[in-house]
Amino acid sequence: MNKPSRSRTAEGVAALTGLTLTVFRLHGALLQWGDKLVEPLGLTSARWQMLGAMALAGEPLTAPQIGNAMGVTRQGAQKQLNLLLELGLIAARPNPAHQRSPLYALTPDGSRLYARADALWNARVAALTREIHAADALSATSTLDTMLRHLLASSGSPGAP
Repeated sequence: MNKPSRSRTAEGVAALTGLTLTVFRLHGALLQWGDKLVEPLGLTSARWQMLGAMALAGEPLTAPQIGNAMGVTRQGAQKQLNLLLELGLIAARPNPAHQRSPLYALTPDGSRLYARADALWNARVAALTREIHAADALSATSTLDTMLRHLLASSGSPGAP
């Protein structure tokens, strides 16, 4: 049986701790950056996330599904969904599978606003591609997905595979 060496284990712990701290800092920076990006559209990062979850799904979703897709609680998603409903950017539809959990979908205004936000994102992210190569982004995504799957499985989260 091959046991990991103590130094290799310590190295892995230090590396994953560094990765985790970087993700925490990146999360905060992305929210601030996103707020500035979509502010001219009257959005926040949180509302942009909710619109994005619905746009990317291509079908109506419940608040828990939207929260799960974007890594936020159902309550956090619901707060933003209520604001988006008031703005007329999304509509709530009856859910035949669950009477108390409506399905949310973009309205035509919501689709247009999301498309404008997406165009802003694409223009800005194009500049990042000069510094971050696709292969590096794919490798980072794979590592973070593995970490996410492990954490969700070990926490018993509903989003666990």
